[in-house]
Amino acid sequence: MSKAILLLILFVVAWLGLNSLERRSLYFPDRTMSATPGVYRLVYEDLHLLATDGTKIHGWYMPGTSPLTILLCHGNAGNISHRLDKAMRLHSIGVGLLFFDYRGYGLSEGSATELGTYQDAEAAYRYLVEIKRLKPDKIIFYGESLGCAVATEMAIRHPAAGLILESPFTSTVAMARRIFPWLPVRWIVRYRYDNLSKIPKIKMPLLILHSPQDEIVPFAMGQELFVAAPSPKYFVELVGDHNEGYAEAGDRYNAAVKEFLSRIRATPLTSGGSH
Repeated sequence: MSKAILLLILFVVAWLGLNSLERRSLYFPDRTMSATPGVYRLVYEDLHLLATDGTKIHGWYMPGTSPLTILLCHGNAGNISHRLDKAMRLHSIGVGLLFFDYRGYGLSEGSATELGTYQDAEAAYRYLVEIKRLKPDKIIFYGESLGCAVATEMAIRHPAAGLILESPFTSTVAMARRIFPWLPVRWIVRYRYDNLSKIPKIKMPLLILHSPQDEIVPFAMGQELFVAAPSPKYFVELVGDHNEGYAEAGDRYNAAVKEFLSRIRATPLTSGGSH
């Protein structure tokens, strides 16, 4: 066997191994549901939505007293049952909520991919506009961590009242470069989730929430996205680590979201992407 062929084989093996590592590093689904909104005395509807490729997606719709509804795109670990504390905080402001699990998470079928997460969010959005008959100016896209990429994609595809990003990253390539600085990650990473290239395209009010103590997604990435985004835009510093920044910020988090929602009620709707 020639040296060139041996090197090619080693490259292919390494590439396949890194692609497998990418998937395991990006998605941490949990199939076990730890609770339901009912445990927190939240009225809810159990949803079984259908993505365009036929994948069945599970979610919860929790009506609020406000005409606004938040569509939450969660982070890369756990499932929606691990976001019920956040549901309580947001629901206390009065907004309605739609929490859904990506494919492979919780009770949703399938296995997560970048395209799949977008299709799953589309199914949730269609439920709000087609079944609940909500107008786009009553819907807020909310992303946390990995979900920031899903929410941003939705914001450039569809009109909405606003976009909230909690602990956002610029792209998975940039994140991978931090972890593997010696590897040609630009040529290896398949799931791009390129928020930095997309954020200038949004046409709705933006709120970015990020903690300087975030140990997973650098605070500087949230700042970079804020600079790249068009106005109107708002940046609020949280406190604490990546997963608990919203909880540790406490009243500051609640006040920031509430103030943003008050602002966008007075902002005329501008079109995002096409339906």
